[in-house]
Amino acid sequence: MAYNGPQIVICFLIFVTVLVLYGITSLLHTNQNKEIEEGSFRSTWIYRLLLNLIGYSTIFIPGYLIIKYVRASKYLERSGGGCLSQIIEACVVGRESGFPDSIPSSPTTATLKQDMLLLIFCLVGLQGSYLTWGILQEKVITQEYSNSSGETGHFKDSQFLVFVNRILAFSLSGAYIMSTKQPRHTMPLYKYVYCSFSNIMSSWCQYEALKFVSFPTQVLAKASKLIPVMIMGKIVSRQKYEYYEYVTAVLISIGMTCFMLSSAPNEDSTVTTLSGLFLLAAYITFDSFTANWQSSLFVQYKMKPIQMMCGVNLFSCIFTAVSLFQQNAFAKSLSFMATFPKFTLDCLLISVSSCVGQLFIFFTISCFGPVVFVIIMTVRQALAILLSCLIYDHSLSLLGIIGIIIVFGAIFLRIYCTQRLKAIRNRLQISGASKV
Repeated sequence: MAYNGPQIVICFLIFVTVLVLYGITSLLHTNQNKEIEEGSFRSTWIYRLLLNLIGYSTIFIPGYLIIKYVRASKYLERSGGGCLSQIIEACVVGRESGFPDSIPSSPTTATLKQDMLLLIFCLVGLQGSYLTWGILQEKVITQEYSNSSGETGHFKDSQFLVFVNRILAFSLSGAYIMSTKQPRHTMPLYKYVYCSFSNIMSSWCQYEALKFVSFPTQVLAKASKLIPVMIMGKIVSRQKYEYYEYVTAVLISIGMTCFMLSSAPNEDSTVTTLSGLFLLAAYITFDSFTANWQSSLFVQYKMKPIQMMCGVNLFSCIFTAVSLFQQNAFAKSLSFMATFPKFTLDCLLISVSSCVGQLFIFFTISCFGPVVFVIIMTVRQALAILLSCLIYDHSLSLLGIIGIIIVFGAIFLRIYCTQRLKAIRNRLQISGASKV
């Protein structure tokens, strides 16, 4: 009985927390069968965000309480094995998985040519997958769907789109890991939760922002991510940056400001514009944390990109599935898919492009770090802006064009200064060695 005591406590914590949070969600959905009035609180993105966060808390709160209890009670030291203790051990302290060891390889130093080829490979992969993803993303959120019966409708559940993207990525990465030889995974699984949550929130904010700002505005906002990425890098990874990196980051912000000023809002869109700016700021913050946290995990635990992809998407699926279930949103989204087959096809294409893009993201971060990854993704925005303007008739004023030139000019200036600094340091090292 003493042995079963801790397991009973753990199960009780899970049961009570889930019951309470599900009850809160049910209360908020008391009148869910009634038509939601336009302009009411229930029709706002704040209400949808609140419901999502309550759903995520169903995972966060019991997980936090269990970790605290396991460490305080020293449960793993006296559990004696069993399925539950093995799961808790993998989540809380980490352990060697059942995957076979990979054959150790001797460390090699890549040449400049090899680095350039690898960088081009990452650039092309990210360009292709996320250009497709970005255009389809705007179509799904902003365009009206119709079917052969003449019915029309707009899809509004951003969280379901996040779930569809993550479930395919998890399934494919998990299948690949199970069918191939991988290094042993020793990291505690709970560390995936942080970047998984920030990844979900960045995706959700990005989808929601498309309802309030045009895609080119959102794209150029992403182009200014270098500043928060650098700030988050100093906080998370204790990174140090050169002066020219700060200068180019400021230039990017100035270019972003010019573009935003060029988008003159309508007289009745003040609240909408503020909502869009807030969602963009939240998206950039969460996305900056995600890249830096994943980079720190790669450095500390030496895992493979496919393992990172599987772990992050596992918790992303859990978070979004629980939240969607609590909100009874699965039935509505599946009904929309059945009514509009074109939407189903778009969802499949978005999921495939997102899955491929995620693999390139994790691979690029593991090889070059978060800042180089952000620069690659920023260069991609120029093509995304051009394609969006051509396909969806977004207009750009002279000030907006100037802003774009400043932003991308600063990016290429940054690349040039980086190469110059490397050349100077190499010359100094050679001269110092010759004197010795």
